[in-house]
Amino acid sequence: MLVTVLRWIAAGVGILLLLGAASSFGLFIAFDAEVWRSRASRLAAWIRLLALTWFNVEVWGASPGRSPTG
Repeated sequence: MLVTVLRWIAAGVGILLLLGAASSFGLFIAFDAEVWRSRASRLAAWIRLLALTWFNVEVWGASPGRSPTG
């Protein structure tokens, strides 16, 4: 149950980061403001960090003898 909740939280945070990165990139394209490109890059880095953390918890966080999918 807890694993399912954590998966939904990670998915929600990932979607919000994705929306922020896409919006920032869109503003960079529209207004040619370098600050929006750097914000989009920073948000993309957070998305990669979240994905790697989620993967490591799913694979390495499972108890011995249990499936990582819960």
